[in-house]
Amino acid sequence: MPLKPLPEPASRLARLKGLVSGSIASAFLFSTLIAFNLLQTASLAIKLFSPKAFRRANQWMAKVWWGWCALGAEKLYGTTLIMSGDNVPKRENAIVILNHQEMADITVIFSFARSKERVGDLKWFVKDVLKYVPGIGWGMLFLDCPYVKRDWTADRNYIHRVFQNILKYDVPVWLMTFAEGTRVRPEKIARSQDYAENHGLAQLKHVLVPRTKGFVASVQSLRGHIDAVYDLTIGYVDGVPTLWQWIKGYVRRVHLNVRRHAIDGLPEDSEALSGWLMKRFQEKDQLLDYYYSNRAFPTASSA
Repeated sequence: MPLKPLPEPASRLARLKGLVSGSIASAFLFSTLIAFNLLQTASLAIKLFSPKAFRRANQWMAKVWWGWCALGAEKLYGTTLIMSGDNVPKRENAIVILNHQEMADITVIFSFARSKERVGDLKWFVKDVLKYVPGIGWGMLFLDCPYVKRDWTADRNYIHRVFQNILKYDVPVWLMTFAEGTRVRPEKIARSQDYAENHGLAQLKHVLVPRTKGFVASVQSLRGHIDAVYDLTIGYVDGVPTLWQWIKGYVRRVHLNVRRHAIDGLPEDSEALSGWLMKRFQEKDQLLDYYYSNRAFPTASSA
């Protein structure tokens, strides 16, 4: 089963310090994010003359703001990623699959992507309702992020158009895919196990049975533009933090296992791709089983 939530510090002084630092960081990040929203809106004037320049401007803004999120944790709080697995190259186009435990997962990715010079090139599958939310929701409207309603019939044509723009304008990309579709909870694990039993699938203890349609469509549409699929597995220490706990500086160490699969080695037909993703989540479940027993992933090479 997934780790329990990260407990609050026992010390009242530590909790107060976290509240103050978290409030200052939140105020800075939100105010600058709204300012960037205004700049993104102004960048629409550039799009009339040069769609590529419009995308470069918005990529720069994402690089700066998401980079601040990573730097805040690394420099102010000393948060460290303990890497294991494959050493992936910098500035490579990739589809990224990972386990999803909390919103703090996203901040882990900011630090990893920054180290590989791709933090401004992250593209997320975003819930459609978020495009009405100031800040992050508005910002990603300008970044070729696919907004989805979790209805594949309704989403398919729209996602295809987003991918076509990525190809047309040769957009550098890490396409982030939370294939589980939701954050892991004990009750969701139980429902996932029931689904697996009813459909003859492997039982998973720490992750959910992945939804494969979005991943299959991504690989088939972006093959030729994408160099690899990165399989990331996040392991927290002492408990799974909320985003607010991360901002307050309670997370000092996170383990991240990286496995790189060259796109040329993936199957091409839909059924085989679906099976390939299922296999990766079975491996991910075994990795987490090892991690929870040993507090480290089984390899320790630097990524």
